Amino acid sequence: MTKRTVPIVAPLAFALLAFPGIVGAQDYPTRTVKIIAPVQPGGGVDLVARTVAERLGKAMGGSFIVENVSGGGGVIASQAVARAAPDGYTLMVGYVATHGTSPAVRKLPYDAVKDFSPVAMVGGTPNVLVVYPSVPATDVKSLLDYLKKNAGKVSYGSSGQGSLTHLAMEQFKQAAGFDAVHVPYRGIGPAIADLLGGQTQMMMPGLAAALPHIRAGKMKPIAVTGLKRHPLLPDVPTFEELGYKGFDGVQWYGIVGPAKMSPDIVRRLNDEINKTLAIPELKERLAAEALEPMPMTPEQFGRYIQADIARWTALARERQIELTE
Repeated sequence: MTKRTVPIVAPLAFALLAFPGIVGAQDYPTRTVKIIAPVQPGGGVDLVARTVAERLGKAMGGSFIVENVSGGGGVIASQAVARAAPDGYTLMVGYVATHGTSPAVRKLPYDAVKDFSPVAMVGGTPNVLVVYPSVPATDVKSLLDYLKKNAGKVSYGSSGQGSLTHLAMEQFKQAAGFDAVHVPYRGIGPAIADLLGGQTQMMMPGLAAALPHIRAGKMKPIAVTGLKRHPLLPDVPTFEELGYKGFDGVQWYGIVGPAKMSPDIVRRLNDEINKTLAIPELKERLAAEALEPMPMTPEQFGRYIQADIARWTALARERQIELTE
């Protein structure tokens, strides 16, 4: 009896050792899963991390916790995750800065594509072109007339050199052919404060950050990025419908892990996250940050990351934008 069962058991044991994901995906998670938010608490990245952790914990019957690791514009957290064991117990909110704009404008100690496993896209919010209320413009045409009459005299703020708020405005400058002075800040908060005070005249922040001030009448919305008008600003046209192609970039947020994660674990996480994105309650929670769900397969998310890096790399080279620090 024993001799007859060995040929069957031995190949099976070998197969399980050779492909640990077969067993791991079924039992996963058996211990606490850490989701790293590469920022300080608060804001869109932190919201996504905590929302995903809460939902996955309920759906998968395990413990998912959030750890905030800020510093270096997300570099410290990204490097730590890239070096972590690819066992599914260390994940991260990869977003437009860590896996889009930063790889386009600076040399990083990690490869945003090769060093990570794309797990799931969560959602995105458009950028909105806004102006100080005293600027005599209500649409792109009147704004461009004003800018061309005041070439080099109008300034725009951003959350930092090489940030999405910087690159999005440079994209508009390139497409529309006007000149404006860039004033980089250390974060979106100070940039918005100076726009509200009239120290700068334009910005292209994320809609979530701008919306309260738009509603208060402290900044005027001119146009939004993305392929369709945003439901929170139904009267504001997209750049696309105004004839500016390629303005479909958004501030996006997703979940990534170290490279070479088990495809089965990746697929299971992706399935659960995509299920939660269809829940009305979650859509409302994300809507508080002007985030729209963007469910994708891991393969689609991987291609999205590569395309976003390529988009901003091409623009950065054209506009000679590079961070040397």
